Amino acid sequence: MSVNPTVFIVAGEPSGDQLGAGLMAALSSATNNRIHFAGIGGEAMVSQGLTSLFPMEELSVMGLVEVVPRIPLLSRRINETAELIKRLQPAAIVTIDSPGFNFRVVRQLRNINIPIIHYVAPTVWAWKPKRAKEMVRLFDHLMVLLPFERQYFEKEGLACTFVGHPAAKHKDLDSGERFRNEYHLSDSTVLGVFPGSRISEIQRMLPVFTDTVRLLQTTTPNLHILITIVSGTKNIIEKYMNNFSVPVTLVENRMDKPAAFQACNIALATSGTITTELAAVGTPMVVGYKMAPVTMAIARRLVKVPHITLINLVLGKEVVPEFIQGCCTPVALAEALRTLITDSQARILQIDSLKDGIHLLGGNGIDPAQRAAKVVEAAIKKPRC
Repeated sequence: MSVNPTVFIVAGEPSGDQLGAGLMAALSSATNNRIHFAGIGGEAMVSQGLTSLFPMEELSVMGLVEVVPRIPLLSRRINETAELIKRLQPAAIVTIDSPGFNFRVVRQLRNINIPIIHYVAPTVWAWKPKRAKEMVRLFDHLMVLLPFERQYFEKEGLACTFVGHPAAKHKDLDSGERFRNEYHLSDSTVLGVFPGSRISEIQRMLPVFTDTVRLLQTTTPNLHILITIVSGTKNIIEKYMNNFSVPVTLVENRMDKPAAFQACNIALATSGTITTELAAVGTPMVVGYKMAPVTMAIARRLVKVPHITLINLVLGKEVVPEFIQGCCTPVALAEALRTLITDSQARILQIDSLKDGIHLLGGNGIDPAQRAAKVVEAAIKKPRC
């Protein structure tokens, strides 16, 4: 490895920011801090020493309807990112998820003779299978989170490594009780409410979740709401807090979040990485999801999977109740949550299934970030043609 090489990392949303931060920490540790970072990321990557080219939140947009007004800004950011890469000539480029942005950046880097690695496979097994062939033309290596994903890309000739899902790695399972004691929640039924990480998701899901809490609190004594906050979402969440008729605890410190997840008796979550994080600590949950009607109409024609929750996908059955679009109503969500509170057998069954799913996602127990770092190190050391 050359002296103090630069790795250019691009993350476009909070889950990618967490992956990027873990990769940066693992690379720094493996090289005794003899490595520089550049690129785009959020608060987690910034905490590892990244100076982001621009705020990552500009890229955290999802859905066809939501993207359209942002096209001019996104186009400019794509050009700026590609130009910076060309100017810096880093030792390696790592793009994390966010294919709508990252693939467009990489298309502008043809013939750059720098190893380009993508982290998190597009869900070609769910929709747009032709993307697997496209990725062969764009990337030198792919790091996947799910064990069954390699086959889709390797058969097209793309080098692929299963690194495991970071949310599935071992957690300190005693921290939840300490969190409950610290926040005086020992006598409460703690419901984690996780409306998403994007502003558009929160605006769509939190009103539904708020009404769900109102229904649930009529039959659940000592109900207490716990909400974790990602960067840039605090103001909008605080606006809804007064609509809850029960006490609410907000958790902002990223380091406190695993303990907060464990402290929850049950959780109500928008589909996303949060569901795997909850599964990793054995917190039973109910999942809801809504999209803009036009986006959902298109998605229903394209997406070919029976579940939206990762644990359900890897297990091949619905162990976590899912309520999507028109089925995602306060009445349905409250009833499903009430079952997990009052029916001990249903609760135990889901917790046992969550353990099985996490085992499938965990690989051989090595930290996924360390596996990912080895892939990047190997790419840097490999002689360029």
